[in-house]
Amino acid sequence: MIPSADQVKDARRVLGEYLSPTRLLRAESLEKSSGAGVFLKMETDLPTHSFKPRGALTALLTTAQREQPKGVVAASTGNHGAAVAYAAKLVGIPATIFLPKNPNPVKRARIQALGAGVVESDSDSASAPIEGATAFARQHGYYLLDDATDPLVPTGTATIASEILNEIPELDTMFVPMGDTALIRGVAAEAKRRRPAVRVIGVQAEQAPAYVRSWQQGKVVVTETCATIADGLATLNPSEENVQAIRELVDEVRLVSELEMLNAIRLLLLDEHIVSEPAGAAATAAFLQNTSACVGRSVALLVTGANVAEDVVRRALKQSGK
Repeated sequence: MIPSADQVKDARRVLGEYLSPTRLLRAESLEKSSGAGVFLKMETDLPTHSFKPRGALTALLTTAQREQPKGVVAASTGNHGAAVAYAAKLVGIPATIFLPKNPNPVKRARIQALGAGVVESDSDSASAPIEGATAFARQHGYYLLDDATDPLVPTGTATIASEILNEIPELDTMFVPMGDTALIRGVAAEAKRRRPAVRVIGVQAEQAPAYVRSWQQGKVVVTETCATIADGLATLNPSEENVQAIRELVDEVRLVSELEMLNAIRLLLLDEHIVSEPAGAAATAAFLQNTSACVGRSVALLVTGANVAEDVVRRALKQSGK
């Protein structure tokens, strides 16, 4: 579940034909308030406005080189589904995306605009989408591109660390949102390979803490709920292999509250003119918890998605009375 150096090199070559490196921007407002050198890795630059195309494209294009699948199916809260739909369109195969009940409307619309079929769960169970996608894949002979377990997905996300360290070879710290862990497994593996001294901090929502609790206890911990505005971080049932991987690669884990993510959305929007969704602002929220620990150090904050619903933006702005 941890990508090798050769796999990451291949992923960079494959993705280089379709995606340009994303921007690494200095966050002036955060630098002034913290005394750190703060950089925002703008994964929102990518098609579908999240980091997810890196993993979906790597997995689907690599698979298609061996044998073109009849189609692809995925379970998603939104961003992974849009990335799979985008990748399927490039490869020229049909895609079906299973979503939870009452999904993020912005993300649902993006998936449909990319030509994928959408199946919305009629159950409140967090496992309903992946169960539906698994059954669909078996019935139709489709490739199940599961974000949490496909070994090719973190190979794609590892290219984020390559791009950051190409620009800042002596980087001290990375803050990385942690949902199903495909992102942080890839980023941390490549970051530690390139710069062993770099500190990798994983971030989850307080109301969806399964992987943080699992990291802390050194075993799989299943939580009762994952009800958070950060749908990209809403995981419930950690994989044992993924837990072992993040225990090996991740130096620290933090939880951020709903209010902290809303405040980070507002700060990024008003001070840095950057649109982010709650999961996309989670790294910034975690950094703001203790900026004094980063004084004089170089820090990269991953801004992983911009597909934010209008009501969430309104809530974020309301926090400041605007």
